[in-house]
Amino acid sequence: MIERLIRKTTESKWRQGFLGMGHKASAILEKVSYKESDPFILFMDDKLNLPGTEPVGGPHPHAGFEILTLVLKGNEKDWLTGSFELLTAGSGIIHSEEIKSQQDLRILQVWLALPAEKRWVEPFWQRILLENVPTLKNENFEIRVYSGSSNGLISPITSITPFILVDFRVKVKQTLTQMLPSNYNGLVYVLEGSIQIGNKIIEAGQVGWFNRTEDIGDSVIEFKSINDDTHFILYAGMPHNEEVIAHGPFIADVTDDIYSLYEKYRDGKMPHVDNLSDNKKVNR
Repeated sequence: MIERLIRKTTESKWRQGFLGMGHKASAILEKVSYKESDPFILFMDDKLNLPGTEPVGGPHPHAGFEILTLVLKGNEKDWLTGSFELLTAGSGIIHSEEIKSQQDLRILQVWLALPAEKRWVEPFWQRILLENVPTLKNENFEIRVYSGSSNGLISPITSITPFILVDFRVKVKQTLTQMLPSNYNGLVYVLEGSIQIGNKIIEAGQVGWFNRTEDIGDSVIEFKSINDDTHFILYAGMPHNEEVIAHGPFIADVTDDIYSLYEKYRDGKMPHVDNLSDNKKVNR
């Protein structure tokens, strides 16, 4: 069994987000090239303490990738705490994230690359609520499996690019493990407390990147919690080892595809997620 360790740690600064006053954003991948983060293209940690004096956000398009949205803190109306959405943008989709009222939210959003041969699949939307997330809980830890598998639990969420997303909440001096396919690339993002992996300590606000291997088979990563009430998220996925072009809300293989996507959006040929047929929208 291959033991995965930490090859490097990174930390991103909080900055004012594009929604204006009250929006703090941390671009988790800002110091990491796509070659290192493949298949993860973008990772944003958004804290939104918005006054609600005027609408912000609004309808916008995406294409060429999958969007992973984990709600750490919701409003229990439009944004439900502990819920997770996966939107396969594929050939193009419009969705709305307009906020019209006072809000206090925290959301993790990740863009996950699609393989070139499935870049333009039909859009598909899934959501799983907290009460339906496979969970293992006792007095020492809580493990929520949003995608993939962990400690005997399997998520019902399906994706085109295989990935694992697990939320760990752990008391002090606990040791937990996570199995990963050996060729998966991945990271842990520590939200509270600190953890030790091998001889590396990862503090709150830091990301620990797993070392890479091309071996086939299984690998394991072992976490030790240093503080009480430690909270961290694990993301790991199968890299595509393909070049991509990212421009605004679109991911493509060549520049001409970006032009075509903008034209498709301007011509009103992209559907809105609210208008997808029932077989393209699934609540888990």
